[in-house]
Amino acid sequence: MSARAVLGRGRRRSVLACGLAGALALAAALAGEPAAARDVRSDPRAVALLRAAADAASRVPYQGRRFLTTASRSRSMTSRVSVAHTPGDGIRYRSGTAQRGYRPESAAGDTTGFTPETLALLTRNYSVVRAEDSAVCGRRARVVEARRADGSPAGRFWIDAETGLMLHRELIDATGRAVVMTGFTEISFTEPPPEPAVLDGPRNGLARFPGRGGTRSGGEEAAAQWGDELDRADLDGLRELGWPVPDDLPGRLTLHDARRDAGGGTVHLSYSDGLAAVSVFVQPGRLDEAAMDGWQKTVRRGRTVYRAGSLRHWAVSADDGYVVTVLTDAPQSTAEAVAAHLPREADPFWSRLSRGARRLTAAANPFD
Repeated sequence: MSARAVLGRGRRRSVLACGLAGALALAAALAGEPAAARDVRSDPRAVALLRAAADAASRVPYQGRRFLTTASRSRSMTSRVSVAHTPGDGIRYRSGTAQRGYRPESAAGDTTGFTPETLALLTRNYSVVRAEDSAVCGRRARVVEARRADGSPAGRFWIDAETGLMLHRELIDATGRAVVMTGFTEISFTEPPPEPAVLDGPRNGLARFPGRGGTRSGGEEAAAQWGDELDRADLDGLRELGWPVPDDLPGRLTLHDARRDAGGGTVHLSYSDGLAAVSVFVQPGRLDEAAMDGWQKTVRRGRTVYRAGSLRHWAVSADDGYVVTVLTDAPQSTAEAVAAHLPREADPFWSRLSRGARRLTAAANPFD
């Protein structure tokens, strides 16, 4: 089930009382309790390769075709898309002859490299080491592995030896099976031709992208809609109001990016352990369970969770006046664990006590 289909159903049937924001398709750690940071040893050469891949993702021009495969024990699903990257501009995505989306250069979490935040999480949670060189798309690639404490591989990365661009990456479960695979099936390191201009106003579902000289689709509008980045003070303010925006989630997932939609009614939280990426959308309201036709209903930790998806996995839960929607490429169990975790622990006893104390202090000191 595609994100667009899910959103279409949500709009038609009013799944969420306040309306799930139309940018849920903006996206893409196995279940367990949050753990403290571990002191793990990594090979500085391997870390340098990943850091260089993050730089190459914005510096190197390329055109090619990418794929995303997610696998479970019973089946696997794959999607393919053409991509073109122009340094300083962004990445265009196409399926066939139709443009599907546009990601500005500043967008976080690009699949061809790490951000400083996600690389820090990777080296905090895993040992990063070199592995034997290999080849991808007929090009020599340096291979880096992220290993668990027991030495088993949790992730593997193929980095182009010439340009430093990441060509392929895998997320590996505890049994040694690759559960998420993404990368290039073909690539050329040439500057993409400029996009043809489109007149202002809607035409064939496209609108002018301000200041870019190209076109954008719903994906670009979503990127613009989530442009309000939240800092620590903003997040603390939301927590004061009772919003479930924890710093950590099951599976050592850590919050590394938070944004609010243009209307201010929905918050998009990005979590990662350095390998798996999870998007969490939180909004006040209640879930219309009668409208969840077609979703699978399950119970996790005593809470009802609705799940859906094949390539990407969705999970929806609600409690304490908030609806939580989870979207991830990681296994379905990850999405369900996160949805079951939130928002139950959004307002623990000590947090309420602390807020009450601050309110009493503020009331006692009118000049504060």
